[in-house]
Amino acid sequence: MRPSAKPSPGTCAAARVTPRSSTRSYWRPIPPASRRSNERRRALTVPIQPPVESPRDLGEAYALLAATHHRPIAGGTDVMVQITGEIGQLPDRLLDVWHLEGLRGITVSEGALTIGALTTYTAMRHSAPCREHAPALVEAAATIGAAQIQNRGTIGGNIANASPAGDTLPVLLAMDAEIVAGSLRGERIVAAADFWTGYRRTALAPDELVLRVRLPIAPDREVRFRKIGTRRAQAISKVVMALSWHLRDGRPEWRDVRVALGSVAERPIRVVATEALLEGAAPTAETAARAAEAVAGEIKPIDDVRSTADYRRAVTARVLQRMIREAGGW
Repeated sequence: MRPSAKPSPGTCAAARVTPRSSTRSYWRPIPPASRRSNERRRALTVPIQPPVESPRDLGEAYALLAATHHRPIAGGTDVMVQITGEIGQLPDRLLDVWHLEGLRGITVSEGALTIGALTTYTAMRHSAPCREHAPALVEAAATIGAAQIQNRGTIGGNIANASPAGDTLPVLLAMDAEIVAGSLRGERIVAAADFWTGYRRTALAPDELVLRVRLPIAPDREVRFRKIGTRRAQAISKVVMALSWHLRDGRPEWRDVRVALGSVAERPIRVVATEALLEGAAPTAETAARAAEAVAGEIKPIDDVRSTADYRRAVTARVLQRMIREAGGW
């Protein structure tokens, strides 16, 4: 659950976002379906070549990371894509942390919802604390892949993979989440706003693991989630957005507004200029129109295999406008 030293494609961005001119799209020839199916089948019957270590406890995992900089894997959904040879290459060394039970679990304490890094999307979807305190995160988890992926994919993997299209990541940004990392040197906390530093880059050191994510519980905070893809689920996002705000004394006046986006930049981002425009405003039609115009001017998306920059800009503006309208009930 730590990204490799070099960026590598993964499940959340199976079609790698490659910077291109905003005036043209990138296309590549796709082999016939029968050929692709046969190639995948052959690839999945070949033993994995990189050495795989399976530590018995967290201390052993830390030691291996410090000594050899293995690439941690949990559910292995990224590796399954790489084994077929369709996307990316396998790392030189793998560290299987799937059996470290101490990294699983969902708890509520000290005013926060804490989710262990190895907690699967399925576990989050069925968690009463998650549904109560982070329904937008549950909604995001429900859009990731099919049942097989949700049973294996983990919140820690989504965080560390650092895909700009990671569906849970805008929700974590909108909720001011904190990510706890650990190594032989101890644990440290990194704010979600500081965690993703570039395309598949994070603030993690090479010897660190994501241990858990902590989401502050605020009863007066609303969080909304929206994903746009070729389908409503089981598709890589073209635009993914989370919007959050606190009500001021129960009135329709927003404070601490967060607008977080994925698939419109090299990393998950917050659009701070648009947030400033919404701060202290009421969710009216005029506010929605101004915010839509602001966010369209603030983001700088690219053309890639899934969408054009113009499409992403237009959709982002429309989605934000619609979310504000829904919040205002008009």
